[in-house]
Amino acid sequence: MAVADDLDLAADSSWDWVAEHTRTYLASGGTERAEENGVKTLVLVTTGRKSGEPRRCCLIYDTSGEDFVVVASKGGSDADPDWFANLRANPSVGVQAGPRRFTAVARVASPEERERLWPQMVGVFPLYAEYAEKTDRVIPIVLLTPQD
Repeated sequence: MAVADDLDLAADSSWDWVAEHTRTYLASGGTERAEENGVKTLVLVTTGRKSGEPRRCCLIYDTSGEDFVVVASKGGSDADPDWFANLRANPSVGVQAGPRRFTAVARVASPEERERLWPQMVGVFPLYAEYAEKTDRVIPIVLLTPQD
């Protein structure tokens, strides 16, 4: 069960550029790398579904009401990202969005929510539309609901 306190303890992404982005973001207290070119990012920590260890990565996000919205695109890969598989196994996650840290519960958007949120997220990051064309899978949208 990942919580906000796991943000500093978690293992970084195996993708070097994501790991560097995450470390800079956290070291600055969320003042650096939280928004670039109008695109907001957050740090997500999940519990590894096999290892049981906390894992972290940076993701583009937007909001819908109180929820933080992220997209499990993996660049249009035919496989879901590991962080998505982790939160499906254990939906308690830690989040840092800018300077704000919190524990959240993650859930996959319903088809109706996805229909509304997909255009919103493509508006935030237009490459999502290209990613969707590269794969046969329906790219999941995840809602992160703060618990504290």
